[in-house]
Amino acid sequence: MELLFIFLAKRVKPTDSNLIKFNNLLVAQFNLQQRFIELIQREIEQAEQGNTAAITIKLNNLEEKVLIAKLYEASQAGVKINLIIRGICRLIPGVKGMSEHIKVNRIVDRYLEHGRVFVFHNQGKEEVYLGSADWMNRNIYRRIEVCFPILGFHRIQAEIKSILKLQLADNVKSVEINDKMINVPIVTKQGTDPISISYL
Repeated sequence: MELLFIFLAKRVKPTDSNLIKFNNLLVAQFNLQQRFIELIQREIEQAEQGNTAAITIKLNNLEEKVLIAKLYEASQAGVKINLIIRGICRLIPGVKGMSEHIKVNRIVDRYLEHGRVFVFHNQGKEEVYLGSADWMNRNIYRRIEVCFPILGFHRIQAEIKSILKLQLADNVKSVEINDKMINVPIVTKQGTDPISISYL
């Protein structure tokens, strides 16, 4: 950890990148992008084996092309992906053969939210991460951003997932982004959920 603060002060990475290692934290410019790619890949492998595979992500903005490409790959493998993206979204959902298993919702209301939440199904043993990092070029490549897992706190994990479930079921303030990147109001019959979220 001391080496990280030296990097923050001097903005010079050590010649050996292995000198700065993190046990649980995901830190931009070090291991954050690679670890998220690994977590998505694990869901891809589960889908290819015919198992349930799902990812739920809540961000303010989604624009970084490497992670977007990995989400496309996951969709093509059959991973069910629900995204809640408040602002910029460069991922195109619902395109057959590319992103047909991806749904994107946008919720804009009175208050600005800054929650970033990442849930990976992991064969029913969900891994939940919180953090500061949107999936944008500036956050991934130019800033020091940190995400962290919720470890051993099942009540907190359950509370986070219940909040996501409420947001995914919102049919008042939420809109769905379609394959033309147009915000489409969610219209549902009374007493029904607009989105299947049984895996949360």
